[in-house]
Amino acid sequence: MRLKPPRRRRQSAAAKRAATKAGERAETASKRAATKQAAANRAAARRARRRRKPVSVYQPDGPRLPLPSAAAPPVTSALPITTAPAADPLVYAGAFGPEQAERLLWRAGFGPRPGEAERVAALGLREAVRRLVEPGPAVLTGPEPRVGAVALAPRDLDGHDHLWWLDRMVRSGDQLSERLALVFHDWFATSNADVAQRPLMLDQNELFRARCLGSFDALLSAVTTDPAMLVFLDGIANRKGGPNENYAREMLELFTLGADRGAYTEGDVREAARALTGWRADYVQGTGYVNFRFDTTRFDTTAKTIFGERGAFGWADVVRLALEHPYHRSFFVLKLWSAFVPSPPDAATQAALEERYVTSGRSIRAIVEAILLHPDLYGPQRMVKSPAVFAAGLLRALGTGIVTNAWVAAGAGAGQRLFYPPNVSGWNDNAWLDTSTLASRWLLVAEAVKPLTVKDNTGYSATETPEDALAAARRFWADPRLSPETAGVLARFSATTLPGTTTAADAANARGQRQNALRHLIAATPDGQTS
Repeated sequence: MRLKPPRRRRQSAAAKRAATKAGERAETASKRAATKQAAANRAAARRARRRRKPVSVYQPDGPRLPLPSAAAPPVTSALPITTAPAADPLVYAGAFGPEQAERLLWRAGFGPRPGEAERVAALGLREAVRRLVEPGPAVLTGPEPRVGAVALAPRDLDGHDHLWWLDRMVRSGDQLSERLALVFHDWFATSNADVAQRPLMLDQNELFRARCLGSFDALLSAVTTDPAMLVFLDGIANRKGGPNENYAREMLELFTLGADRGAYTEGDVREAARALTGWRADYVQGTGYVNFRFDTTRFDTTAKTIFGERGAFGWADVVRLALEHPYHRSFFVLKLWSAFVPSPPDAATQAALEERYVTSGRSIRAIVEAILLHPDLYGPQRMVKSPAVFAAGLLRALGTGIVTNAWVAAGAGAGQRLFYPPNVSGWNDNAWLDTSTLASRWLLVAEAVKPLTVKDNTGYSATETPEDALAAARRFWADPRLSPETAGVLARFSATTLPGTTTAADAANARGQRQNALRHLIAATPDGQTS
């Protein structure tokens, strides 16, 4: 017989509710107990951590274990290492004494005044460069320039513009800005031979001085709309229906991208010229061009295609497109570098400078600072001083000022009359010395030493030895550094230049003339002509 399972008793609804509540109470109690235990565990852990000694953690500048090598047994002990940061290969790390400070003062300015190289060397390289790129007010120190008894009138008198700027190179406390103003005068070469308005040229000169440590964007924009440039490269003749390509071509070729690099086409030049239309000025007889302005009726509003981009571009768009072009960064870095260092940078340096230029917002100062800190600036290669740099350095070394307009003719004869570059490409910095310019450099030295020439019958020593004579001549120029070859030639000259027999009076005068000759020769030597 088959047995049936016992019959289950049906649970009442009230019993079900009571059982559920009992389960919920038990679960809540369990959770509370677990939470309380977890809190107790955390508190115990905190107490244990406070009692525990700190564990040594690897720091980048602390002891480290080198990685095992397959060719060597495993390393089991820490090796001591220096805590000094790794040397930056783009920053000069050698001795920074008076010789290096003198190099810096010549490349970033117009040479040292007596004792200045020693003072700058005491600052150290980084501080010396920082003071150059963060200049204070451009205080002019020294005698006011003049021609005879007449004060300079650079806006009115021929040649006084050259003298005025040469004086600033000599007397300004902001040497780097003056040097960069010269760099950009050469970069955006504008000549008064074509502008024929000295006030416009002087205003452009102040533009270079004011913007030389800012962004290249701001500088190029200011130059593009500068009255002297608008006259020089026919911006005021560039109008809708009759475009003039002069500024567009030079802007791309000489100012931003470079020629023969494949950076732009003839079509880009033509389209950029149309985008640059709209500028005009009024001509006043006896005064020249005035009232420079943008006239929308002369602007070509139609679409242009430049570097493959299309739009109703204007002059500001041309500036932007040129500076954003991938070829611009290398052009800028290499051109600015060449103003300070005679040999091109290596690939790593160029890449680092290009990156810094872009990430800094195309900052001129950022690149100048990097160049002035770079080891190549302090290398063995020397640069020929341009005539203006050479002349200003002579006057700074002697602490004298401008008292004659002879500096204008001598500077022009040496190949550099300020405000008159030979063409839109500027001066050829590789052709400063030749048979036609060397004689004028000799005249520049003659003008510098003339006020301090030893005169006959003024009681000069009749017993000065050749060695003392050379030492005195070197002190006259604040003891410039001379190569052994140059010093040897000057020593032989000093020992052999006097006549064999002289009277007592002639002996003194002859030694005075020997001193004059030595002073002149020291400045005119290859060491004096280069930095």
